[in-house]
Amino acid sequence: MRKLKLLIIGLLVTVPLLATAGIGGVPGDTTWYLHVDFDQMKSEKAGKAIYDWLVDEVFDDLNEDAGIDLANELDSLTGFSVEGQGPVFLFEGNVSQTSKDRLMAFIAAEGNLSPKKSSGKTYYRFTDGGRDEGDDGASFETDNIDIQIDELENESWISMALNNKVLVTSSEEQMKAMLKKDGKISGSRGNGAALLVLTADKPLLQAGMNSASLGEGSDGDSGWESTVLQNTEQVAFLLAAAKDNLAIEVKLITTEPDMATSLASVVRGLVSLLSFSDEMDAEMIALIQGTRIETDGRNLVVSLAVDPNLIVSTLSDR
Repeated sequence: MRKLKLLIIGLLVTVPLLATAGIGGVPGDTTWYLHVDFDQMKSEKAGKAIYDWLVDEVFDDLNEDAGIDLANELDSLTGFSVEGQGPVFLFEGNVSQTSKDRLMAFIAAEGNLSPKKSSGKTYYRFTDGGRDEGDDGASFETDNIDIQIDELENESWISMALNNKVLVTSSEEQMKAMLKKDGKISGSRGNGAALLVLTADKPLLQAGMNSASLGEGSDGDSGWESTVLQNTEQVAFLLAAAKDNLAIEVKLITTEPDMATSLASVVRGLVSLLSFSDEMDAEMIALIQGTRIETDGRNLVVSLAVDPNLIVSTLSDR
C-alpha cells in the first residue's frame, strides 16, 4: 500500500474539483481548494441521500480494507494547494484510538516511526520520497491539467496530535506551519488573488479553482482543452441543502464581459435543446428548465435546485 488509504476519500471528492470552501478564507495564492461537510450532509434531509451513497460506495470499502470507520469518525474534509506547493488535507472528526493505531501501522509500514515535533506537537514522515525509475507518481488530472496531488506520493507528512484532526501535508514546512496554527486554515480575504467563496446557510460541498493559474503553460498559453476554461479565470461551485432539495450554484469569472454573455447564451441554448430531448424523462426536463443563468460584467452564475435522489441515481448509474 503506497498511499494512506484515508486519502482515497480526498481524491474521490475532488473529482468534480469545482467549488469553494466554508473555511473563512484561504491563502491568496491558493490554486484550488475544497471543503466537504459530512456532518451537515448526514444531518440534513436533502443531504442524507448523498451521504448514504458515500457510505455505501466509499466509507464501507475503506472500513473493510483499512479498518478505519470514516462513517462514524469523519465530520469534514478540507483540502487546498498553494501556488508552488503541494496539497494539504485536513480530516476533522472524533478519530478513535483504534483508527489512530491503524494509521500508525501504515506509517510503520511505509514511512518513518521516528517522531518529530513542532510547536509541541508530534508528526511523522509518511512516505520516503523515493520513486521507481520512470514512475511519474500519482496525480489527479482534470481535462489535461495536472492538479499536483503527486507531491503526496513523493513526500508526505502526517500528524494526529491536533484535537479531533488528522493532518496530511506535502512538505515538512507545511506541516510545521499548520501545527503552529493548530490546523486552522486562514487566508487574506483582501488579497486580490483570493479565490471565489460561495456561501449558503447549509453548505455541504464547496471548492474553488484558479483555472487561469492551473492552465497556464510555459509558453503563456492556456493548457485547457475546454473552450470554457480557456476563457475563464476562476471557477467556483457550491452544493447546499435547501429544504428538501439540493441547491447547486456554479460561478465563473471570465476573461472579459463579452465572454460571460457568450457563455450564458451557450448555456441557455443547451437548456433549450435538452428540454426537447426525447431521451429525457419529465423529471429531468423540469430540472433543466428550472436552471437560472445570470451575468454581471465578467461574472456568470448558473444555479438550480435538484432532488437529491436524482443525483444519487445518476451517480449509481456510473
